[in-house]
Amino acid sequence: MPLARRLLLGTMETAGVDPDISFDLSVALSEACANAVEHGGREAPCSGFTDGESPEGTGAYHVTAYLDGDRCRIEVSDSGPGFPAATVSRRRPSLSEHGRGLHLIEELADHVRFRNRPGRGAVVSFDKMLKWRDGALLKVS
Repeated sequence: MPLARRLLLGTMETAGVDPDISFDLSVALSEACANAVEHGGREAPCSGFTDGESPEGTGAYHVTAYLDGDRCRIEVSDSGPGFPAATVSRRRPSLSEHGRGLHLIEELADHVRFRNRPGRGAVVSFDKMLKWRDGALLKVS
């Protein structure tokens, strides 16, 4: 989890993204990774930009993040059993003891999607419109 967060924050800073937006995305990413670690199964980490397994070996996950114009899209996938049907079909996840992290992701991002890949785990994808600092390297006009 720390590696994914550091890479995201470093990229956002280099690109010139507003620090508040970067922080929101990093918290949402941390929550999505924590969910993947807790519920992601016991398989080896995926290839690519992978933050790895928890120390207990409880969950491997794969993180993909990219900039598309003035929007950042992040996906966190795991190899666990997937989300309960109520989480996938509901607009807002439960605020019970489990699911608060998913709710936080929805509050911090502009668009969130929870989906299952039958037999292959779950995917949390979210995106956020970016605001740029003055003089940003990648500022979209």
